[in-house]
Amino acid sequence: MPLATTRSNGGGSSITCQTCDHTVRCQPGSNRTICPNCGNFYNRDESGRPPRARGQRRGGRRNDPEEQPLPDLDKEKNKQQGPLNSIANFFQKMGPSRKNKHQRSLSPADSQSSSSSLLDNGTGSKTELPPIDSQGHLTTTPSSRPVSYRSDKSNSSTLLSPGRSHRAPSGSSTITLTNSIRSNSKNRLSPNPIQSKTAYPVRTKTIEQIREDVKYAKENGNWKVVLEFYSTTFNSFVEINAVFKRDPNKEYKTLEESGLKLELINFVYDLLPNLPQDIQKCVLKSIINSLLKDKKPHTKDDLRAYLVLLQNPQFENMPTFVIFAHLLRQIAALNDHDHHFLVHWMRKLRLGTFSRILRRLHSFIVQRLFPTKPQDLPPLAKCTWWIPSATKVMALLNAANNLSSPLLVPISDFYNSSLDFLDLMAEYYTWQNPSHCSGFSFCQYPFILSISAKRSILQKDSEQQMIIMARRSLVAKVQRRQLPDVGMLFLNLNVRRSHIVSDSLNEIARKQHDLKKKLKVTFMGEAGLDMGGLTKEWFLLLIRQIFQSDYGMFTYDKKAGVHWFSSAPCESYQEFNLMGVLMGLAVYNSINLDIRFPPCCYKKLLSPAVVPYNNPNAVVGVTPITLEDFKLVQPGVASGLEDLLNYEGDVEEDFCMTFQISLTEFGDVRTVDLKTGGANIPVTNSNRSEYVQLYIDWIINKAIYAQFKAFYHGFHSVCASNALIMLRPQEVEMLVCGNPQIDMNQLRKVATYDGYNAQDPTIRYFWDTVLSMTFDMQKKLLLFTTGSDRIPIGGMAEMTFKISRIEGTDLLPMSHTCFNQLVLPAYRSRKVLKTKLVTAIHNAEGFGLE
Repeated sequence: MPLATTRSNGGGSSITCQTCDHTVRCQPGSNRTICPNCGNFYNRDESGRPPRARGQRRGGRRNDPEEQPLPDLDKEKNKQQGPLNSIANFFQKMGPSRKNKHQRSLSPADSQSSSSSLLDNGTGSKTELPPIDSQGHLTTTPSSRPVSYRSDKSNSSTLLSPGRSHRAPSGSSTITLTNSIRSNSKNRLSPNPIQSKTAYPVRTKTIEQIREDVKYAKENGNWKVVLEFYSTTFNSFVEINAVFKRDPNKEYKTLEESGLKLELINFVYDLLPNLPQDIQKCVLKSIINSLLKDKKPHTKDDLRAYLVLLQNPQFENMPTFVIFAHLLRQIAALNDHDHHFLVHWMRKLRLGTFSRILRRLHSFIVQRLFPTKPQDLPPLAKCTWWIPSATKVMALLNAANNLSSPLLVPISDFYNSSLDFLDLMAEYYTWQNPSHCSGFSFCQYPFILSISAKRSILQKDSEQQMIIMARRSLVAKVQRRQLPDVGMLFLNLNVRRSHIVSDSLNEIARKQHDLKKKLKVTFMGEAGLDMGGLTKEWFLLLIRQIFQSDYGMFTYDKKAGVHWFSSAPCESYQEFNLMGVLMGLAVYNSINLDIRFPPCCYKKLLSPAVVPYNNPNAVVGVTPITLEDFKLVQPGVASGLEDLLNYEGDVEEDFCMTFQISLTEFGDVRTVDLKTGGANIPVTNSNRSEYVQLYIDWIINKAIYAQFKAFYHGFHSVCASNALIMLRPQEVEMLVCGNPQIDMNQLRKVATYDGYNAQDPTIRYFWDTVLSMTFDMQKKLLLFTTGSDRIPIGGMAEMTFKISRIEGTDLLPMSHTCFNQLVLPAYRSRKVLKTKLVTAIHNAEGFGLE
C-alpha cells in the first residue's frame, strides 16, 4: 500500500497528503516534502525519501542516508534534500547584515557574507550545521570534525576529544561529547540512566559570565565568544537543556516544576535584540537546526526546549515568521499529555514573559490574515496551517491563565479585535456544520473572539431566528386564508402599569411561540408608539418590581450589593421563569438591564450552555462553587466559614455544631440536614472542610434548585443558541447588564447637535452641568435620555446621542428614548439649565393618560 497517493496529469503530477487528504499539483522535476495544508511531512518510503509523483523526473543516484547528510543550508543547489529547506532558504533572502548604530559590530574578518562564516568557532575553522539524513536525524561521517573552542584570555585553541572534559571560554562551561555527536566512535558514552540514550554536555555559564563576555566584546569589537555561546546554545534540544535546565541529570517530571533557569532564559533573550545582526541570524539558523531534529515520542526535555524557544523575541518580526510557524506547528502537534505539562509550566512564567508570548501570537495571526507586506510572506494558500497552529498554542496559554488564581492576565488580553473584521457568520456556520464546511474556525477557540464579535454572532443568529419565526407566521396566515398584518412579525405585549408583573406573565405565557420575534410593548391607556423606548421602560419597571424585597423572589445582601434567589418554597415558579425570559429577551433585543446577580449566577446559567435535548428531567444549573465564589454572594456567612476552617482549637467541643443548616424564612426557622443523618454527625477538625463545602453547595445549588431551574429554562427558551457555548460567565453578564463604566467625556465626543453647535452657550452650560454631577445623577440622566442607565459593552463610543433645540425657555427638557435624543430649550444661564434638567430627570417616569 503506498504511503502517499500520486497521479500523473499531463506534463505535471499531483500528490495527496495521507494526514489531511489534501492534494496539490507538482511541477515536473519538483520534489515536494511538506503538505501546504497541514504542514506535516509527507510519509517517506523505506528508502527514507518522500513519495515521488508518477512522471516525475528522477535525478541522481540513490544515496545511503548515513553517507549523504543534508548539506549546509546556504547552498542553493542542495535545497531539495531536506524536509525544512524551505525554512533554510529563507536566510538567503535576508540579505547582508546591518550594523547596529548603538553598538560595535563584528570585525570585518568576522562578518563574511556567507552565513557559514557566522559559525566560526574561534580556531579559524568554520563549524557547519550538523548534517541531517533524509529522515531528519543527526548523522556522522568518518570525516566529522570534533568541536573546538578558544578562550578569551588566551589566543590558543583547545581541541576537545570525545569523552573528555575541557575548560570552555571564560570558564563558563565544560563540554562532554556524547554519542549524539559521534555515533561511530568507539568511545561512545553510556546512556544517561534518567534520560535514555542521552548524555548532556555540561554548560555552567552564569548570567555574570555572559554579561562580562558581552562587555568585553563591546570594548574590543571581538564577538566570537558571544557568537559561540548563542550558536551552540540553540543548536539542538540537548544543548538548550544543557544550558537552561537547572540540573540536566534530573528529570523534573512534575507539573509544578519545569526545572528551567527562568532568570537565565530571560537574561539571554533580553540581550539578544541588542547584539550584532550576524549573531541574531546565527541564532535563527541554530533554531532551524533544532527543529530539523524533531522526533517522536517527545521527552520532557523536548517540552522544555519548546517552552524556551517560544520565548524568543526574534519571532516578533515578520521575516522570522516562517521559522516561528514551524515551531508553533510542532508544539500544536504534541499529544494531550505533553500539552498538559506545557500548560502547567506556562503558569510559572513571569507575567511579562507570558504577556509577550501572547502579544507575539496575536501579531503573528494578524500579520498572516492582514499582511502589511504580502510579498514578505508565503502565499496564504500554501500555509493554511499557520493560523490554526498559532491559535492552538494560544489555547495552551489560555488554559494556563484559567488555572491561575488570580488570573495572570485579564481575559480581554486574549481578545483579537482584528478578527471583528472577518466574516464572523461564515466562521460560525463553519463551526456549526463540520460535515459540510470542514476546516478551521475561530469559533472553535472562542477565547480569541472579542465580546463585540461574540455579541455580533449572537445577535445575527438571533435575527436569523426572528426572520424564521416571522416567515412561519406569515405562511400560517396565508394557509388559513387570513390577511397578513405587520403585527404578526413582532412579539406584542400589552400591559398595565398597575399590574405589570401579572400582565407580563400572562402575555408571555400566551405567546411562548413568538418569543423569538422582535419585541414591542404597549402600555394600556397611554398614547405612545414603541420605537424602542417603551420596551426599555417596560424592562426597567418590571425588574424594579420583581426585585423588591417584599415581593419575596430575591434576597439582597447589602455588603455584597447583589441579589440572590429566595430559598422559601412556593406553589409556582412561573415568576422565576418570567425573570429568565426577561434576561433572554434583553440579550435577544440588545437591551441592557440594571440587575445585580453575583458571578456564580451566570456560571450556573451556562451549566450546561445548551439545554439537554428532549430531556425535561436533566439536571441543569448546578455547578461547583468555591469559598471565594461564595464570598461574592454572602460575604458575612463566608467570613464565618473561613474562620471555622482556620480555627486552631477543638471545633467539636467549642462550637458544638452538627451537619445541619438553619434558615429563617418569613419568621419561621427551618433546619435541614446537609447529609444523611446530619443531625447526629458532629463537625470536627477533621471533617470541617466537608461541612463548609456541603454548606456552600446547599445554599448555591440545592436550596434553590427548583427556582433556578425555572429561571434557567426561561432564559434558554429565548436564547436557545449554540453561540452561548462560546461565552464565558462574565461575558454573559456584560451582554445582559452592559458596561457599568460611565464616562461622560466619551459621551460628549459622540454627541451630535440639531439647531446647536458645540460652542453654543447652552451646550457649554449643559456639559459643565453634566460633568459636575455625581455618579448616581449621571446614571439617572442616562436613564432619562436613553431609557437605560447602562451603556453598551463596547463603551460609549458605540452610542448615539443627539441634542436638539426647541423654542420656549419655560419648558422642561424632554427626551425621545427610542432615539437617544434630548430636546433642550436655549436656557439663558447655567443655573436655570441645571434646575430645569434636574426637575425633568426626577419626574421622567410614565406619560400619557391613565
